[in-house]
Amino acid sequence: MHRNILVEQIRQKRNYLCVGLDTDLSRIPPHLQQHPKAVFEFNKQIIDATKDLCVSYKINTAFYEAMGAKGWDIMEQTINYIPATHLKIADAKRADIGNTSSYYAKAFFETLPFDAITVAPYMGEDSVRPFLEYENKWTIVLGLTSNKGAADFEMLKVQGKTEKTGYLYEQVLLTVSKWGTPNNLMFVVGATQAKQLADIRKIIPEHFLLVPGVGFQGGSLEEVSEYGMNSDCGLLVNASRAIIYAGNNEQFATEARSIAQQYQSEMNSYLPI
Repeated sequence: MHRNILVEQIRQKRNYLCVGLDTDLSRIPPHLQQHPKAVFEFNKQIIDATKDLCVSYKINTAFYEAMGAKGWDIMEQTINYIPATHLKIADAKRADIGNTSSYYAKAFFETLPFDAITVAPYMGEDSVRPFLEYENKWTIVLGLTSNKGAADFEMLKVQGKTEKTGYLYEQVLLTVSKWGTPNNLMFVVGATQAKQLADIRKIIPEHFLLVPGVGFQGGSLEEVSEYGMNSDCGLLVNASRAIIYAGNNEQFATEARSIAQQYQSEMNSYLPI
């Protein structure tokens, strides 16, 4: 998906919501548990209930890979059901030596028709380059994450090659931003790190940011929007559990829609475009 199309979707729908389909079979409402295609049926109803209220869906592949071959089939069915108007993200956090990455890229950009994939940058440019070679596809690089362990490495002070001493994540953002463009590179920045967004925007003012951590993880949508938004919006804020598990009965999709509407309404109030 080209950047212009994504921006236009944000403007038309007045939101920058990404719904995370991190579907856990054990958390599907009881009335669906015995359905022969329980996970897909759950995903299908969530998509039908929210597709006019979001611009993107993110599939955390771990939830599907854990089911083996059946899970891959469900993931493929789900990705094919998502409308072409929505950015489809594989939250797979891949990256390896160049040859291996080229096959990861083929798996998620060709065999499975995702528009974007999350990758880890710590093996360097040759591990990320194969993803960037695809036209109208997005490589979403881990920048500053929400988890407690982010302090172990991402927040270490380091001396850059030519820049002053700063945090390791800042060096990652600066270096990786030179590997691609704002048209094919995004970065993950956790919502619980919202106050760092102002500094992050000084490093990567034009790139889109995928922001998880709003909702159950306690991130503030208001702060993320205040510190992270740019002239094109430049944000995709992901909400997973807060939306898809809003209800645990036969009305679960209706309740999911209600929460998505709350996000959409709040996002609309922050959009300047």
